[in-house]
Parts: sequence; structure tokens; C-alpha cells
Amino acid sequence: VQLPHPESFRDMASFVAVRAHETLHWTASPHRLNRDLSRYHKDQTDRAREELLVEIGSALICADLGIVPELEPRPDHASYLQSWLTVLGSDRRAIFTAAAHAQRAVAYLHGLQPQSETMGEAA
Repeated sequence: VQLPHPESFRDMASFVAVRAHETLHWTASPHRLNRDLSRYHKDQTDRAREELLVEIGSALICADLGIVPELEPRPDHASYLQSWLTVLGSDRRAIFTAAAHAQRAVAYLHGLQPQSETMGEAA
């Protein structure tokens, strides 16, 4: 996962939100959750579905951590929102599918964390 330096963000919460977003893309790998991203760069609908999924997942992770990022608007936000609206308008179940996949990805990331009992035993 490649990210700009934390200093380039408005605050640490914003850095964490972007890191969560990019790490959620990482979970798509065939040896992780195996989401098919083969058409991500070719198909605007597939890209919109993946971006919606990781944005929902990032919001879930931020909520888990109790942080509220103040992300600065970017020029590509409008096009992202438009692509999401297109997907959501053409598929009534898209939001539920995205949320389910987002929850699965967040759970996968949580599963990579050491368990508190294990951490207590190590101390």
C-alpha cells in the first residue's frame, strides 16, 4: 500500500481514513478476499463499485477507531460521486452489496490484528 507522507494531510485522522481506503483495496487480492478487479481500469461501473465498497469500509474503520476525518475536497470527488450515483441508480441492491463486501473486508483486516488475550500473554 503506497501513501503520501502523513504530513501531507490536514490531520492524522484524514491520513488514517485514506490509509484505510487504500488498505481496503489491498484486501481484494486473490489470496485475500478475491474481489475481481481485472476490469477496474477499463470499466467505470466496476471501478465505481470498488470505490463505493472501500469508502464504506473506510467509514466503518474510522467509526471503529472513533475518528472523524476532515478530508479536503478533491477535483475527482465529483466524478466519484457521479459514478456511484450511476451504479446506485441502475442497481437497487448495489448499496447492500457494497456494504456487505465492505464489512467482509473490514472483518478481514480486524482478523489480521493480534488478539488482546495473546497480547496480554506476551506482556
